[in-house]
Amino acid sequence: MSADPAVVVYPPAPDGGRRVRFDGAFIGLAYTLVDIAEFLRRAGMEDMEASDVEAAEWIEWRGGGPGAWAQ
Repeated sequence: MSADPAVVVYPPAPDGGRRVRFDGAFIGLAYTLVDIAEFLRRAGMEDMEASDVEAAEWIEWRGGGPGAWAQ
């Protein structure tokens, strides 16, 4: 079993926002990688940066990877 948290980033909505879930709970609507990093910091993952989010293999990206912010 992996020690990494379960993070899911859903496909972009019409406005470009992407729903983010952390361990099964909705933690925010992100419009950039910086938003996701901030949500994860608030969830207890200290020192998380946008570059960490972009490179994280433990984040499940649905409907496009970290560069997809429009439908």
